[in-house]
Amino acid sequence: MDQLFINLLNGLSSGLLLFMLSSGLTLIFSMMGVLNFAHASFYMLGAYVAYAVTGVVGFWPALLLAPLIVGAAGAGFERLVLRRVHKFGNVAELLITFGLSYVVLEVVQLVWGRTAVPFSPPAGLQGSAFTVVSTAGQGMSLVLGKAPAEVCAAAVACSTFPLTRAFMMAVALLMLLALWLLLTRTRVGLVIQAALTHAEMVEALGHNVPRVMMLVFGAGCALAALAGVIGGITFVTEPNMAVIVGSIIFVVVVVGGVGSLAGAFVGSLLIGLLQTLPLTVDGSLATLFTSWGWRITPETLGYPLLRLSLAQVAPILPYLLMVLILIFRPRGLLGTRDE
Repeated sequence: MDQLFINLLNGLSSGLLLFMLSSGLTLIFSMMGVLNFAHASFYMLGAYVAYAVTGVVGFWPALLLAPLIVGAAGAGFERLVLRRVHKFGNVAELLITFGLSYVVLEVVQLVWGRTAVPFSPPAGLQGSAFTVVSTAGQGMSLVLGKAPAEVCAAAVACSTFPLTRAFMMAVALLMLLALWLLLTRTRVGLVIQAALTHAEMVEALGHNVPRVMMLVFGAGCALAALAGVIGGITFVTEPNMAVIVGSIIFVVVVVGGVGSLAGAFVGSLLIGLLQTLPLTVDGSLATLFTSWGWRITPETLGYPLLRLSLAQVAPILPYLLMVLILIFRPRGLLGTRDE
């Protein structure tokens, strides 16, 4: 039971990291109608820039400086490159962001090499946030930090939750609150929301809509970079980190609803849990179907697919969910676009 609880928290933390990524992608698409194929590359770039800045000023200043640097680079890309091809349509925009992802990957490999870099969390984020202690007669209890050895020796099991994942969850929730306040309670947010649907009217009122688009694109890239900084110290900072999350964030956006920030949040949590919880189930697909009331005969057990464990099929479950969403609800769970 303790391991199930820890895996549930792992799924939520992974989902919140995906939200930090998908929220920026959602903002960019909502504002500009551009599916930024290089979004995961800005995630990777944020981790590497933070690694470089940490060596100079330390981690905590790098946590703020790296997203600003990457966000400025993203705004510059929109101003100097993406805006020039906007008149040629969505295909040209997709191709140029697709090409940018390869450029960023090659630059990262030229500067930092093809292997992982030692980007470890600072001393304040090392260790365990809490320990779940399971005892025979008292059930589960939480101990802040790492439980003493004598407590774990007398318990049935001790499971720890890393402090970096707890920090990831806290930052993601704060970012969600900040985005909600920005878009609904500030003048800047009102201008952004108005420019989504009535760009001509906003421009007639004296606002520079292209500049707003540039700032939104840069902000989306900065959010991806912030996720990269936290993901870099939690997992591994390597050139393949963009490939690992590159496809799954588009799954999140499609499942939640393209252009919906609330949908990105719900979709991120759903995908995070869907990737993690099956790892706690000790059984095959045949066991799952039997629990649902399906009749499994010895002949059907001969199919290799039914002998796969749920842990083995967990990586493809988000993509199966995306296919079902596209078939039965193409606009996503909370999306408003019908196309």
